[in-house]
Amino acid sequence: MSIDKTELPEIYTLYEPKDVVIPLLVDSPHSGRIYPNDFGHACAFRALQETEDNHLEVLLQNAPAYGATLLQCEFPRCYIDVNRAADDIDNALLEKPCIYPIRPTSRSSVGYGLIRRLVKPGMPVYDRLLTFEEIQHRINIYYLNYHKVLQEKLDNLHYNFGHVWYMNMHSMPTSSARTEDGRPVDFVLGDRHGKTCRRDFIYMLKTFLEQAGFRVAMNDPYQGVELISRHGNPAIGRNALQFEISKSLYWNEISQEFLPQAKLVEKLLNNMFAVAAEFIEKELVQQAAD
Repeated sequence: MSIDKTELPEIYTLYEPKDVVIPLLVDSPHSGRIYPNDFGHACAFRALQETEDNHLEVLLQNAPAYGATLLQCEFPRCYIDVNRAADDIDNALLEKPCIYPIRPTSRSSVGYGLIRRLVKPGMPVYDRLLTFEEIQHRINIYYLNYHKVLQEKLDNLHYNFGHVWYMNMHSMPTSSARTEDGRPVDFVLGDRHGKTCRRDFIYMLKTFLEQAGFRVAMNDPYQGVELISRHGNPAIGRNALQFEISKSLYWNEISQEFLPQAKLVEKLLNNMFAVAAEFIEKELVQQAAD
């Protein structure tokens, strides 16, 4: 299968299938590792790397072979997080009061808003305050451009097929890959408790993973944030889910390298994309017959 690759340095990489296209978009918004020169962080670089969804895009690279569009964010989430609202800005980071209205959420209050204040508890990202101009530059050049291409591709797929499915892919540290009652999990599927995706699609994925021998939770401890909230509305054929993979399945969090079994996880995800494609193709045929 031929694949188109479009690169915009330091913002995103887009892979589009050319032969068989289905209305499925897969993205990795938190595995970017091109660190802009104007970042100006004061914490250890290794600590910043630990915030990445480390090399997750490598495990997703074959999604276009199953007809999916694949979008990879190239800049790191600790620089600016595309999975936050653009006005979720931490007052504690600002050199001067912001010149436009902001709405910091509880994520900002604990240091993990649009622009991170903490790389982890007790470790600030910066030894300075940020100017409004710095934040606005990150929003205009990085955040908005990523959201623009994501919106355009989802809109185009929805226009051409009448439906679209969006799989927003992430990895979670082993330490947080647990439900609220402490049970370890391998995967977490989030749809904001039924608001952003058809449940039959999610249950199909859940069943596939469980039959492969993995522990799967729904909306616990992750239910999805800005990206699926924006793009998920199953009532009008727009389905979006957040998909979390435990790093323990593929990544050594101490040595910062792939585990030997990473190839098996990649194969599992390839099979999952094949199953998802089959589900979507059947749905399109059924819709056309109605």
